[in-house]
Order: sequence, then C-alpha cells, then structure tokens
Amino acid sequence: MSAATPKTTAEATSAPAYKRKALFAAAVGYGLDGFDLLILSFALGGIIATFGLSDVEAGSLSTITLFGAVLGGIIFGSLADRYGRVRVLTWTVLIFAVFTGLSSIAQGYWDMAAYRFIAGIGIGGEFGIGMALAAEAVPANQRARATSWVGVGFQIGVFAAAIVSAPVIALWGWRALFVIGLFPAIFAFVIRRGVEEPDKFVQSQRGSAAGESGDSGSASDTGSGSDSGATPETAADLPTFGAKIRALVKDRATVKITFALIVLSTVQNFGYFGIIAWLPNYLSEKMDLGVTKGSLWTAVTVIGMLAGILIFGQVADRLGRRPAFWIFQAGAIVSILVYSQMTDPSALLIGGFFMGAFANGMLGGHGALLAEMYPTQVRATAQNVVFNIGRALGGLAPVVIALLADSFGFAFALALLPTIYIIQFLAMFLLPEKRGVELE
Repeated sequence: MSAATPKTTAEATSAPAYKRKALFAAAVGYGLDGFDLLILSFALGGIIATFGLSDVEAGSLSTITLFGAVLGGIIFGSLADRYGRVRVLTWTVLIFAVFTGLSSIAQGYWDMAAYRFIAGIGIGGEFGIGMALAAEAVPANQRARATSWVGVGFQIGVFAAAIVSAPVIALWGWRALFVIGLFPAIFAFVIRRGVEEPDKFVQSQRGSAAGESGDSGSASDTGSGSDSGATPETAADLPTFGAKIRALVKDRATVKITFALIVLSTVQNFGYFGIIAWLPNYLSEKMDLGVTKGSLWTAVTVIGMLAGILIFGQVADRLGRRPAFWIFQAGAIVSILVYSQMTDPSALLIGGFFMGAFANGMLGGHGALLAEMYPTQVRATAQNVVFNIGRALGGLAPVVIALLADSFGFAFALALLPTIYIIQFLAMFLLPEKRGVELE
C-alpha cells in the first residue's frame, strides 16, 4: 500500500472494496467484544462452583468488565480521534485478547475481577471506534445500515459464544473458554495491514492542521495527520483530552443531545445485559432445559437480535431515526413482558426470538445516531464516552437482576424491564432527525 497523495487517498477510501473492508474490520472487532462478554455468562456456573461465589458476586464480574469498558472507551476514543480509527482499534483488540486469555488462569474472585477489568478496557474502545469507522466509510443514505452491520458483528460473536460454550465446557471446563479469547490477537494484525483510515478522518486532520497554523487559538483544532496513518505531527497540534470532553457539553443544545444519548445508551445496555447475562442460567436451571438446551434457546434469542439489527438499519435509513427507535421500543416493551410470563419450552423458543429482535435491534442505530450528532474531530471520543457511560450504568443490570431474582424470581425481574423503554421512548424527542445528512 503506497503512500498516497490526497487525491489517491480519497479515491482508495471511496471505492466499494474499501467500504467492505472497513465494515468487515469494524464488525469483526465488535464481534470479538460480543464473544468475550457472552463466554463470561456461560462460564459463570463453573466460576461460581470453582471459587464458591454467590450469584451477586458472579454477576459483579460482568459489571466490573463493563466498568473497565467505560475507562477504555474514554481513553481509546480520544486516541482514535488523534491517531486514527484503524490503528487504535488494533490496540484495543490486543489488550482485550491478552487479558481474556489470562482469565483462564484466575485463582479466585479478585484476580479474575482484575483480568476482567483490564479486558474491559480493551473492549471499551471497540464500539465507538468501529462505529465511527463504519459511519465515515459509507454514503449518508447508507449510514444506519452500515452501523447496523457492525452491530450484527457483535451478535455473530455472541452467537458463536452461545454455540461453542456448552461443548467446550463439557470437554475441557470453563477455563478453556477464556483460552479461546486469545485468538483475536491474530486478527488485530489483519486489521492494521488491510484497512486504511477513512478519507473523512484524514481530511479532518489536514483541515485541523491548517487551522492550527492559521489560528492557534481555534476551538476546533484536532491535530494534523500524515497521509498513511493520519498521525498528528507535533504535540502542539493535539487537542487536550479535556477539550474533547468539553465538546460534548459545549452549549445547551449539545448538552441536551449528549444527555439524551446517554439515556438511550443506558437503557439499551441495561435491557441487553439484563436479559443476556442471566438468560442461559435461567433457561438451563430455572426452566429445567439443561445446559445444552439452554445454550440453544439462548442462541435463538441471539439470532432474533441479529435479525432485529438488520431490520432496524433498513427502517432507520428509509423512515428516519425517530420512527425506527419508537417502533422497536414499543416492540421491546410488549415482547419482554410477554416472554416473562412464558413457561412452555416451545413458547420460550419463539418468544425469545422476538424479544431479542426488539430489545436489541436498536443497537446498530446507536452507532449512526451518535455519528450524526458530533463532528469528525471528536466523533470516536463521543461514540465511546457516551455509549460506554451507558454501558457502565446499564452494566449494573446483572447485579440488579440477581438481587431482584433472589427475592422475587427471574420472571418478575424480567417483567420489570419494559418500564425502562418508556424512558428511552421519551428521550428520542430531544434528538434532531439527521437521516441522510452528511457528517460534519
């Protein structure tokens, strides 16, 4: 891959082949995130037995992972806005792969928690960087579909975890699941070699460098970049981390947008983790399906999530962001409430598909929505900070669900989840509709 002139770089990153490569890299990176999070859910039974943990302690391992993701999202989002989406995505994959692998040698709760927290730091960077890369690589009228494909990558990772977990545990035990987590490190090198930075990011870096030269006090400065890696040339070109964070709350209108997006992200993550963290355990033990059937039933729910994401992207690009979110939020309220009352295995299988489709179909839309609300100079920072704040708050779901389930049963705890989607429904009124609008 030769060093490109501005014209050649723009041509290379606007070609259909580049769009496919960029979407593939973003989707696989986020897919590894999904795989890691779900293998923890399937390993919980073995971890509880091995270390003698309570359900609340076991659930806290998921929450700790997500707290690490918040820190990682903040750090790597800012770095991706400075050094490039592809380069920093590579770093995040390496970190989470190594510490997922180390989880396999944990000797107790505290070192497992430490490994999960650091793995979460790597995981935290992947959503925002991948979504920014996808949003910047495609035309405006395809943006929601592009970011939905990244969301599909997450679900494929989750689906893969649901399929392989039961046989791996049966053959080698729960520790083997985390050994598998080392393999994504290989993919990190594939990302770095095969995908260039999107032209929109490169041009933004050039424009910021020019602005720095002409007006060193400009508030929009983000640093300059080389053609090959969009790396800022001098420290003076780099904005401070604080400047990037202030850009998310720079005026009343932006504060309103950021607040609404945090609400949406919190509800999205709370609903997702509230369902997926304990669903395998609920189906296998409380509904007497066993580990194998519980795994398959969970896989059907994940297939529903995958289908819902693809459908959401189509609806959002054709009807608009608000209508798409409102349709799926209403569907989530109804489907979760109905599922919580089911006891028949066949009904649980079918109901799980629709619950998954509506409850998590909105995931891909968050990438498009976040990309449209902030300029290129702070897009990855915004994606990661906002979504990972929501992921940390939503990550309390496994603990909250465990506490409620201990007192009232899992079905009751699940039946309470629809109330959070009403809050998400109202938050959509605070966001402008930007379907088809070019990114800043």
